[in-house]
Amino acid sequence: MPRVKTAMGVAIGYDEAGADGHTPIVLLHGVGSDKSVWRPQLEHFKKERRAIAFDYPGYGDSDPAPEGTTRDDYAAIILAAMSELGVRRAHLCGLSLGGVIAIAMYSAWPKRAASLVLADTFADHPGGRAIYERSLGASDDMRALAESRVDVLLAQPADPAVRAEVIETMARIAPAAYRTGAEAVWLADQRDRAEAIRIPTLVLCGSDDRITPPALSTALTRLIPGAHYQAIERAGHLSNIEQPEAFNTLVGAFVRGVDSRS
Repeated sequence: MPRVKTAMGVAIGYDEAGADGHTPIVLLHGVGSDKSVWRPQLEHFKKERRAIAFDYPGYGDSDPAPEGTTRDDYAAIILAAMSELGVRRAHLCGLSLGGVIAIAMYSAWPKRAASLVLADTFADHPGGRAIYERSLGASDDMRALAESRVDVLLAQPADPAVRAEVIETMARIAPAAYRTGAEAVWLADQRDRAEAIRIPTLVLCGSDDRITPPALSTALTRLIPGAHYQAIERAGHLSNIEQPEAFNTLVGAFVRGVDSRS
């Protein structure tokens, strides 16, 4: 799998499809997955633009995360990887932890983002501390954690193939990387950063998301001036793989609209 060595000294794994034309789209995964979760989106968006899905440090094909890595470090490293690949400005599409990182990226380097797509995520999570502490206690055995969590992550009844994919992807994550990612997402409080967003923003959430329920997405939408909220029916926390056609249709229409106005 391709990797890009960043100016920060960390090599990042990525998958890429499509070619230059419209503004590229950058895809940012959640805490329990890796870049492979974005295959349906890479296949869809390659028809009209360059699409790149990144791993975070410690995930997938990336180098391990340096000790003490934070969500802002994730943001800086992904932006450095974008620069190495010649992507100066992109639509940032993040799910769960990916949405948290997308907000952090915009906060630090607003000119690098053409728009934000924030899926199944939040500005702050009232139950985040408890989720984080449970994650720490269960992360030594990632396969067991995946098997115990998969039916909460997905809307029921879940597609058996999607269910199996979620378990296998999560089981591959190194426990240390997962703990770093869990801290980055569940302890986030970015309400001030959300209120400062001044670019087009689409907020998406699975209607059956029990991890980051729709109420958190609607609260996030209210914080961001001009943001638009859209529910994805019959989807849980992993809306992009549970309902890829609906997800791709909504995101595609949104980013094309942004492109047409720029």
